[in-house]
Amino acid sequence: MTKTKLKTKPEAYIETRAGVRGGAPVIVGTGIKVLDVAVRYEVMDMSPEEIMLALPHLELPQIHAALSYYYAHKAELDKEWKSSLKKVARLRAGQVSIVERKLGAAKNLHR
Repeated sequence: MTKTKLKTKPEAYIETRAGVRGGAPVIVGTGIKVLDVAVRYEVMDMSPEEIMLALPHLELPQIHAALSYYYAHKAELDKEWKSSLKKVARLRAGQVSIVERKLGAAKNLHR
């Protein structure tokens, strides 16, 4: 059995730069965070091909590289993601939705 060498390492597709998406790892030449791809795959249960359809400017090798990077740095990226979710929850808790402003607080709508 012959081993094939990768022409391009997955890391070649991923970069972090100050000022780009808060320094989070992104796919080179895009603003797409590795987490954007990982969440679609892990949480939304999208296949790499479905992710490519949702983000048509990405190519399949970029998506696979993002997933590879995610799994190599899973603990760190999961921590970042959970922190983001908590921040969003705090922001939502302090805001009244547009619907509530227009209609007032509606309770027990599903009875």
